Amino acid sequence: MSRPEDTLPPDLFYNDTEARKYTSSSRIKTIQATMTHRALALLALPTPSLILDIGCGSALSGDILTAVPPDEGGPHTWVGLDISASMLAQALERDAEGDMLLADIGQGVPFRAGTFDAAISISAIQWLCNAESSDVSPEGRLKRFFDGLYASLRRGGKAVCQFYPKNAVQRAMISNAAIKAGFGAGILEDDPGTKNVKVYLVLSVGGGDVTGAVSGMEDVEVQDTRRRERKRGKEGGEKKGSKGWIVRKKAQMEAKGKVVKADSKYTGRRRKTVF
Repeated sequence: MSRPEDTLPPDLFYNDTEARKYTSSSRIKTIQATMTHRALALLALPTPSLILDIGCGSALSGDILTAVPPDEGGPHTWVGLDISASMLAQALERDAEGDMLLADIGQGVPFRAGTFDAAISISAIQWLCNAESSDVSPEGRLKRFFDGLYASLRRGGKAVCQFYPKNAVQRAMISNAAIKAGFGAGILEDDPGTKNVKVYLVLSVGGGDVTGAVSGMEDVEVQDTRRRERKRGKEGGEKKGSKGWIVRKKAQMEAKGKVVKADSKYTGRRRKTVF
């Protein structure tokens, strides 16, 4: 069975017919609600917040954000972005309470720096991995999106993006793009190893250990992807230019099929100044 993002761009795939079908499906509503509640649990917002809903569609997630009771930190105010005019039309027909904009997140996130307290995205960002033309690359679209998202969140803000990666390469492409934008990042999996696996990218502005957000949860696997190279260096006590650092770099180059010089007793040794 082909994936929707492999057939057409999202603004064409979600036409009037598909938008109505998506919005009226009880199965879709149940799945969407479950994943939105999970995202809110990971955000752990203690007070009413301004949330950016990325790929808001017909506002199924937005309805849940608005309905969060005061004893759980709500209700939240939200702003939605979506590339499908038909999906946004469905949201308007349903009298959704958020403000919504027609926008392509692959071109960036069009808000002033520090606007939002948090962000969520349900089943949307995998669409960024598909390029509709030869002059548009998935890497470029992901970079513009994560750079814009990072800027739009306040210092200390968090984002949770649920997505369906096609494979390990696509999953790594997405998480690496978030890390390059400056986020502290971790990947959480619900129901790992099953066909119902759901992947959540948990992001923090200004770094910080995001794995604390999922501690104690059951049926979850966490892959901490935050600043991996820096963490490796600290754990090994390796200073740039040291013997350990050089040996590790050479091993990485060999793994890529490159030819490197053999190690010797002079590897990493500082040379004396010659006059």
